[in-house]
This record gives sequence, structure tokens and C-alpha cells, in this order.
Amino acid sequence: MKSICVFCGSSFGTRTGYAETATETGRLIAEQGYRLVYGGAKVGLMGTVADAALNAGGEVVGVLPRALEEKELAHEGLNELHLVSSMHERKALMADLSDAFIALPGGAGTLEEIFEVWTWGQLGYHRKPCGFLNVEGYYDQLIAFLDHQTQEAFTKKAMRDMVQIASTPQALIDLFNSYEAPETPKWIDRDQT
Repeated sequence: MKSICVFCGSSFGTRTGYAETATETGRLIAEQGYRLVYGGAKVGLMGTVADAALNAGGEVVGVLPRALEEKELAHEGLNELHLVSSMHERKALMADLSDAFIALPGGAGTLEEIFEVWTWGQLGYHRKPCGFLNVEGYYDQLIAFLDHQTQEAFTKKAMRDMVQIASTPQALIDLFNSYEAPETPKWIDRDQT
């Protein structure tokens, strides 16, 4: 694992713990010698995680659609900033540049990004770990729903277990370092739940 992608909000949310954990995440990624890949903005948790990695001497790569360059205020201090033509291109490039994926608190975009790379892993397009950094219980209800999907046989347990969950950045990175992608095929039938 050389590069860790962080998906997160372009706002700060309501709790100071979100920004504190974004800072800790960026710092740990840099201090442990990983490259940070993220959405390229300087605002909200996105800017916080990037600034923390840069301040710790890390390499930071941003990927930002041109249409969002002004709205999300592109971060000017990155080692690399890739401007792309669409959100689809953004996600594909972030996935190509990354070896693991963390979802910090965020909105619909954050969820869409982590769910897409998780789905790609389920389909065997990659064998990279994905995880939710469950800061102050932010993802508790979502995690309960993912467990409900599994209980209702819409997700195999092996596929559900692909998503790593931790409440601290170090715990999630440790889970990533020991992660092994399942060999189980994605498709569920009545005989294989």
C-alpha cells in the first residue's frame, strides 16, 4: 500500500471532532509514508486532510473536475492537481492512483464515492481495502443498515465484511494493512447466503 484515498465533505459538519479526525488522518498518512489522494479542494474536511498531510511533509495529489475548480476552490499547495472533465473521470483517476479508500464524514458525494469503489471491489475490479472512519458515531446508522442488507440476503457476508470500520485513523490503516480481499463471487442465490 503506497497511496490512500480519502473521501470526505467539502464542509466541516457540526462537530469539531470531524475536523480533528481529518487532521489526524492526513498527518498519519504522511508520517507513515503514504501518499494522500483526495478530491483536490481546499475547503471543509477536504482541505483539512490535505493541509495536515502537507504540514507533515507528505505527498498530496488532488483530482478535481474543471467545473468544480472555482466552486470547491482548488487547493494551490498540492504536489499534484489533476483537473478532469467529469465526476466519472475524477473517481476513475482517484481509484487508479490509490491502493486503499477511507470515507471520513461527508454527504451524498462521499457516500457515492466509497460505495462505488466498494462495488468495484465486490465485482473483482480491484482487491483494495475500503473503509468507513466512524468519527463520533457518524456512520452508526449506515453501518446498521449495511448489516440489515446482509441479514436480508441482499449482500453476502463476505462482501459486507470487505468494508472495514474503525473509529480512529490508525485503527483503520492497521485494518487495511492486514486486509485480504475475499475470493467469494459476488452473486447471491438462495443456496449461498
